[in-house]
Amino acid sequence: MPPFAPPAPSGTSFDTPRPSGPPPAPIHDLPADRLTYEETLPGGAAWSGTIKRGHTLRLTALAAGANVSFIALNRHDFVDRYNMADTLKGQHTAKLTTGYILVSDMGRALLSITGDTLGWHDPLGGHDTAALVEKKWGAQNYQTARNDWRRNSHDQFLIELAKWGLGRRDLVANVNFFSKVVADADGRLHFQSVHASAGDFIDLRAEMDLLVIFTTCHHPLDTAGTYGPKPVKLQLWRSDPPSASDYCRTYRPENERAFYNTELLHA
Repeated sequence: MPPFAPPAPSGTSFDTPRPSGPPPAPIHDLPADRLTYEETLPGGAAWSGTIKRGHTLRLTALAAGANVSFIALNRHDFVDRYNMADTLKGQHTAKLTTGYILVSDMGRALLSITGDTLGWHDPLGGHDTAALVEKKWGAQNYQTARNDWRRNSHDQFLIELAKWGLGRRDLVANVNFFSKVVADADGRLHFQSVHASAGDFIDLRAEMDLLVIFTTCHHPLDTAGTYGPKPVKLQLWRSDPPSASDYCRTYRPENERAFYNTELLHA
């Protein structure tokens, strides 16, 4: 099945004028009367929960070098989940920032990036594992280190998935917010160690009811000499629905089609 399938009925047009100017400036101060939830996660933590359509999730780096490994699934149909390949090829990109959307296996818009202070988030690098953490920073488990044991995204993802009746087969390729990976002329990926700063944030608007799972563990290509994942703040707020001229909707014709596919769920 091609990305953003199924095709729209005959006569449906996806030729709304594309944005000609810069993306809208991010909203730095969230309206207090719209804020519905707030939590600070330490480095190495995990979080999962439902985000309803019409809400926006803000993730804020609380220290330089933060990373958030992130997946999302349709809350009412878990087989419809984030698809990295279709997200990237449909939008002709190898990075994520304002204007881009996260696309599902069914060609639907899951989340829209409506605000971003950083300009580059990594969709390619994957997530770390216990073996990788041990190779880089040595073994340290709960029995010996108690709450300071060295966590990894792979195990954290599986724990959170299990809370929702899901398992290993439901763990798909993830996004790494606040991290940047670039390719050299030979196609090798390189981690940019100086990228996110304390206070950087990204806004993710839910276009359908979602199950969101993320961890604050290290990026798998992180070159830090010592283990030390950084804390992140999450906030949920009620946001306005996307208009016909919404920046993310009109950023590319493929985006417009993905929005159409999502809106069929709510017709």
